[in-house]
Amino acid sequence: MAYKISDVCVACGSCKPECPVDAISEGNPYVIDPDKCVDCGACAAVCPVNAISQE
Repeated sequence: MAYKISDVCVACGSCKPECPVDAISEGNPYVIDPDKCVDCGACAAVCPVNAISQE
């Protein structure tokens, strides 16, 4: 089950460098590619607004 970024995202960029498989793309909100996501949760752990959750 991949992670997803909700509209609560403030595009701060904290999550992108944490992704070990480069599945996160910049935008507003940022987007996680579900085909690349390995479900590690590193991005969710650093999100300051809790915009990232499992689908």
